[in-house]
Amino acid sequence: MDRKTRISWALYDWGNSAFATTVMAGFFPVFFKEYWASDLSATDSTFWLGLGNSVASVLMVLFAPLIGALADQGGSKKRFLLLFAFLGALMTSSLFLVSTGMWQVALALYGLGIVGFSGSIVPYDALLVDVAEEKSLDRVSALGYAFGYLGGGLLFAVNVWMVRNPGLFGLEDAGQAVRISFLTVGLWWAVFSVPLMLFVHEKNPRPASKHILRNAVREIAENLREVRRFRMVALFLLAYWLYIDGVDTIVRMAVDYGLAIGLESSGLLTALLITQFVGFPAALLFGHIGANHGPKKGIMIALVVYILIVLWAWRMQSMWEFYALAVAIGLVQGGIQSLSRSLYARLIPPDRAGMFFGVYNMLGKFAAVIGPLLVGGVTVLSGDSRMGILSVLALFVAGFLVLQRVDPHANGELK
Repeated sequence: MDRKTRISWALYDWGNSAFATTVMAGFFPVFFKEYWASDLSATDSTFWLGLGNSVASVLMVLFAPLIGALADQGGSKKRFLLLFAFLGALMTSSLFLVSTGMWQVALALYGLGIVGFSGSIVPYDALLVDVAEEKSLDRVSALGYAFGYLGGGLLFAVNVWMVRNPGLFGLEDAGQAVRISFLTVGLWWAVFSVPLMLFVHEKNPRPASKHILRNAVREIAENLREVRRFRMVALFLLAYWLYIDGVDTIVRMAVDYGLAIGLESSGLLTALLITQFVGFPAALLFGHIGANHGPKKGIMIALVVYILIVLWAWRMQSMWEFYALAVAIGLVQGGIQSLSRSLYARLIPPDRAGMFFGVYNMLGKFAAVIGPLLVGGVTVLSGDSRMGILSVLALFVAGFLVLQRVDPHANGELK
């Protein structure tokens, strides 16, 4: 595998991560409430935003295995990736045109942007087995996540600078800066999809069939039954579901928890930027750990760190600790994601990577379902937000224990 192919593949993560940082995590939730849906009550705007996120996520949960199975047919991974990528980029750019009060249009475009973002990840992950041989899976997977942290973080930093200093960029106000930011994300995403389009090719693609959809549906049913026979795959997916739920819960609940224990909101964007830029070298470091000591060991190291993070957050008192936790999360978040992908790629049949990664991404969309419910439920029952965040410990410990039983050398053999 040549270096140009690997970098071209990783540059897609550089491009699409801008949607996750600037749009999903950064500006859309605030701009939706304060600009597009300003005529709605706070509770109504929260309801519609939550519904939009949920509908988009449910669609991807339902269709991720089908997208993967279709991408396996006739060497179509790149074709499906680019289809969803340009859907997402177009919808995101179109947010620039949405005027105040048009919250229904904004929400529809945002939902389609999520579909484009999530749908493209399925064939993108599956292409890992086409751009890296087994000995380099960990480093190449880590390269993708590292590029994602750096690329998404760089554009987000520029977008935050624009919003805080609109006059410096010749803009009228922060609102116009946010709308321009959505346009820059769409263009960034599209431009950095081009290298993958030109220089990444599938190895030994399966021949196309006349009945692609029917064969894909039948293959999903067969492979889902077969997953249960791949004991190591099933064990890993169970462990992944548990600990990635904990990872996503920390990401989604960290700000809410900080506010609940009395920390100020002014540093939240700074904390997010810290996580992004620390995540770049940390993901590369975990790639080396996976290559030299095995991805399972790297994941277990990250899980130990996450357990310590939860214990620290439980006793946290000050803003500097919040920033320190942002650094700690940045050190392990990209690593656990990249090594999970490369370990899974070792366990599955390479010729059915699309379908198997569809299942993998389906579980990823289920992530942060149990965790937030657990945090909220324990918080209500105990009357203490600190006990709520401490409950996430159960997900990391359970994931760690199940992962111990996974044999990284099973290599897709039926067990």
